[in-house]
Amino acid sequence: MKKVFIAISAALLTMGAYAQDAQQAAADAAKAMDAAPAAEAKVEKPNYWTNSLKTNVTLGQTSLTNWAAGGDNTVSLAAYVDGNANWKKGDMFWNNRLQLDYGFLWASSKPILQKNMDRIYLESKWGYKAPSTRYLYFSANYDFKSQFTSGYDYKTPASVTDENGNDLKGSDLRDVWRDARALKSGFLAPAYTNLALGIDFVPNKWFSLNFAPLTGDLVIVNDPTLRANYSMPLKKQYEGVTENLPEDGSQYSSVRFGFGAQLKMDAKVNVNDNFAYSTQVVLFANYLDINHCPRINWDNRFDWKLAKYFSLTMTTNLIYDDTILIKADKDLEQFPDGKARVQFKESIAFGFTYTIASKK
Repeated sequence: MKKVFIAISAALLTMGAYAQDAQQAAADAAKAMDAAPAAEAKVEKPNYWTNSLKTNVTLGQTSLTNWAAGGDNTVSLAAYVDGNANWKKGDMFWNNRLQLDYGFLWASSKPILQKNMDRIYLESKWGYKAPSTRYLYFSANYDFKSQFTSGYDYKTPASVTDENGNDLKGSDLRDVWRDARALKSGFLAPAYTNLALGIDFVPNKWFSLNFAPLTGDLVIVNDPTLRANYSMPLKKQYEGVTENLPEDGSQYSSVRFGFGAQLKMDAKVNVNDNFAYSTQVVLFANYLDINHCPRINWDNRFDWKLAKYFSLTMTTNLIYDDTILIKADKDLEQFPDGKARVQFKESIAFGFTYTIASKK
């Protein structure tokens, strides 16, 4: 019995020693945890950019069979891209937008493709909020406008038969139509680019008004045959010459510089989830040539979303530039070199649309 009592006592003492050791170990671990530096919370890196890309493709087709009223069989295809990359941090912003349009039309009355849409428009604007103001920003604005390919006035050929009186066909007929067309524009012919320094008034997200009293403006026409139509300046060796100028356009400079003031108004309104309207008006007055009226550009765009991936779009473009001379048959005798006219373009298209936008 005494031996049993001694064994039990020894076991209890051993367990007590183990318990003390475990308790001490737990206390040491807790002390070590308290002394360890606290883990820093993960901070998400701020994103100052918001990006979006909108694409639109439209296809049109008309087919006539025994149609008494007459008309053309036509096929048209056009694409539109609108990309935006905007940066904003504190009182500073940098907005960038690139718009690309291109489309063509085939009609049975003309055996060649005709370009009906072509536009490159790049805008980049930097702004910094003016001190002690709510809506005013010091700004620098850069614009570039041109087109991808050559544009023509498609005239009917004087004859579509060969020397034997047989109707031309295939490539021969297409060559006759190509020879009859008149070149009106091309890549960098013309191109408009400017840098404007001024003040931006931005009272809300959908409207901005920019006034730039210091604007450098360049008009580029790299095709000599088109320079006279855009009133390009004469080169030095031809200054003061009024008669017997070469007809190849070599007497004109390829660049016309202007320095003046620019007023630009932008508005973009989302009426609801399905209908949006945007407009831009740009006026430029040249200090160096006060005899000409301010150049006017007015663009409008209506987007009506009919389904998830389909929309109806209407665009209008108005230009008035009295340095551009446009010839018209109705008054060709009175204005043989052409005259300044209001240019207007309107289009309506239904097609596939898709938009990609970053989340912030």
